[in-house]
Formats: sequence, structure tokens, C-alpha cells
Amino acid sequence: MMRRSILPILALAGFGLLAGCDLAPDYQRPSSAEASSYGEDPGWKGATPLDEQSKGAWWTLFGDETLNQLQDRVGSANQTLQAAVAHYAQARAATRIARADEYPQVTGGGDAMRQRRSQTISNPTKPFVYDDGLAEVGFSWEIDLWGRVRNEVAASRDLAQASAADLAGVELGLRAELASDYFALRGNEASQALLDGIVASYEHALTLTTNRYKGGVAAAADVAQAQTQLESARTQAADIRLKRSQLLHAIAIMVGQPPSNFALPEKPLATTPPAIAPGLPSTLLERRPDVAAAERRVAAANAGIGVARAGYFPVFDLRALVGLESATAGQWLTAPSNIWGVGPALAGPLFDGGRVSGQSEQARAAYGEAVATYRQTVLGAYRDVEDELAAMRQLEQEATSQDAAVIAAQKALDQANLRYNGGLTTYLEVVVSQNALLTAQLSASDIHTRRMTDSVQLVKALGGGWTAQGVDGHDGS
Repeated sequence: MMRRSILPILALAGFGLLAGCDLAPDYQRPSSAEASSYGEDPGWKGATPLDEQSKGAWWTLFGDETLNQLQDRVGSANQTLQAAVAHYAQARAATRIARADEYPQVTGGGDAMRQRRSQTISNPTKPFVYDDGLAEVGFSWEIDLWGRVRNEVAASRDLAQASAADLAGVELGLRAELASDYFALRGNEASQALLDGIVASYEHALTLTTNRYKGGVAAAADVAQAQTQLESARTQAADIRLKRSQLLHAIAIMVGQPPSNFALPEKPLATTPPAIAPGLPSTLLERRPDVAAAERRVAAANAGIGVARAGYFPVFDLRALVGLESATAGQWLTAPSNIWGVGPALAGPLFDGGRVSGQSEQARAAYGEAVATYRQTVLGAYRDVEDELAAMRQLEQEATSQDAAVIAAQKALDQANLRYNGGLTTYLEVVVSQNALLTAQLSASDIHTRRMTDSVQLVKALGGGWTAQGVDGHDGS
């Protein structure tokens, strides 16, 4: 009898699931500003998308084994990255929680009680004191006619995919920061080596000038100028050492080490920037994890509109109960102790003071915010690449002109030394020429360092070796 009663209800529930509607708008990736080429790359030409993109360990492009070893330590030791991994795990778990509503919920319970019935109620029945034992299994299943559950699952899945892209973005940012700090460290070491050589040269110049003064050939002012120049160079050298220490400490934290336990042997920067082809602008949207994350949040917000709209309609549940109830344990397994119940349940809003309409309006506004954020993220991605392409081009030109400036400054210093040694000029001309050469050399070293760090930032702006495959593919679990 129970089977004959429940079959039509199950059939109705199955039909409802098959015929259920979806109140979320049909989702399409939002339109955004598009570029056909990079304005800051005069040599740009069409290429097969992603062909020249570095894959995976993009930092190996720079050919520095020490950097490669440091990058290997980031994945397991960096706590910022570990926090992002944990956040992604939470998002995946939230998707599984949402998916649980797609399935029937089965609960079990039981109790054994000795009870006393009131004797002062209308028509009291005896016995007033009795035993009652109950064991039951309950069943409930929401018939998702309006797509509320499906859209909640879709939104959770989209947010999990956004979290996966966020994780990739955090890792890309950390690895780029590590590479930039590493090259800045090596650049400081190059400047340090230059200043150490200059200090030694100035010490020798001070000794010679002092001897000339004692011999009556040079003036006291020449000694003072040589001393001033030496101390200024020592001050610059001390400042460079401070910067190196701070960069070393930053690198230590990124690889999960206390600064006091971390050291790197000095190796002045000698690497040249690798050639990095930006590829097609259209592929930037495939290679930037922040763009992918923003787009997935738009999809989640779109599903949220369907969840909110479903609030206007009643919720249908299919419920069932089967169990045993008896006053004595010995009668539990007899037929008269069987209990069961089955049937649909319906609940819906009659008056809610505008709650559902407010939730629907809020969901539409959240979607609009997500679309605007996505479009701004796309614009920011284009800007990042254009900025780094401009920097790379300009710094290459600066490096050429600065190298020429160093050569010219060295010639000027050689002439000044000849004139001074020949008694044709004062030591001030030598000091001016030496300062000009030092400034030119330090500037050349700084430009070289900036070219390396901007190369790293260009790789980051292009998305590194990451692709959106698996995120746009809706594979979140």
C-alpha cells in the first residue's frame, strides 16, 4: 500500500526536476574594451596566440640558477601562498556543501521515554503514566522547480574557480616579487662593487694629494676636497649595503626563513634581460589570473540573480518517514508498531515586507558591480603591459646613451688628471670629473637593474606561464 501511494509522488518529483525552470539570466562573458595591438611595442606583429609565451617556470628565462633555487622554495615555505591555498580549499568545500542540496537528505533518530499525561485536561485518557519508544528514519528532498539549488551550486562553483585564479595570482605576484627583489639585490651588489673600487681609488688619490701637499706642490684645499670626496663615497657605499640587507631580509621572508638564518653569497648583477614577446593582446585575457577571477565572479553574480528570483515562488519538498513506535521494547518488531508517512510539502511567501524584492534588487546590483570590476580589471591588464613595454623600450635606449656617458666621463677624468699632474689646473677639476664618472657609472648600474626588474614585471603583466584552462572550463568541484 505504501509503495502504491508513494510512486505517483516520486513520479511528480521527477517530472518537476526535469521540467524545472532556471530564473537566472543566460550568462555571457561581459564585453570589455579590446586592443588589436600594443601601442608601446613598435615591433609588434601578429603571431600565433601563446606560441612565444613562457610555460610553467617562467623565471628560468633569466638563466640564474640561484634564482631558480629560491623559486623552488616559495611553493612550500611561503606562508602568504599557504594562506591562499587554504582559502581555495575553503571555496571548494563550499561548493560541495551547496551540492548537498541537490540530493535527498536522510536523517535517523530515536528515543525512549517514560511519560506522564496530565489528568486535568479535557477527556483525559488512561494510563496516565506510560512508556514510549521511537525509532525513525526521515527523508526530505527539495524539488528544485525554480532553479534555486542549481543556481546556488553554480554560484559556489564559479566562486571556487575564481578562488583558484586568485591563488594563481597570489603565486604569480609572489614569484615576481621574489625575482624583482633578487635582481635588485644583485644590482645593489654591482653598485657596491663599483663603490668599493671607487673608495679604494679615492683613498689612493687622497694619499697622493696629501703627499703633494706635504711636498709643497698641492694646496691644502686639494687635500680637503679629496677627503670630502672619499667620505661621500664611503657614505654612498654604506647606504648601498643597507639596501642590500633589507632586500636580503625580504627574500628570506618570501622563502619562509628568519632573516638571521638566511644568507646569499654576493654575485653582482651581470645577466642581461631576456627577449620577451608580448604576443597578441587578445590572449592577455587568457593569461591573466586576475582577469579570469573577475570574470568568474561575474558568472557567480549572474547565478545569484536566479537564486534571488526563486524567492518569489514556493518551495516544494518531498518528505517521508518510516519507523517503529511501541510502549515496550518487545513489541518493536511487530507489525502493529510500524509507522510511516509520505507526502509533499509546500511553503512560500505571502507577505515579507519587500524582503524578496530587496534581495532580487541587491543581486542585480551585485552583478553590475562584478561586471564593472571585470571591465576595469581588463583595462588594468592592458595598462600593465603597455607600461612595462614602454619601460623596456625606454630603458634600452637609456642604457645605450648612459654607456656612452660613462665612456665620455672616463675620458674627461683622464684629461683632468693629466692637466692636474701637469700643474695646469686645480684639484677641483679632478674632483668634478671623478664625481661625474661615479654618477654616470651608478646610473648605468641602476638602469641595468631596472631593465631586469622590468623584465620580470612584464612577464607578470602577461600572466606568467598561467592559462585560464580549467577555470573557464567550469571544472571546479
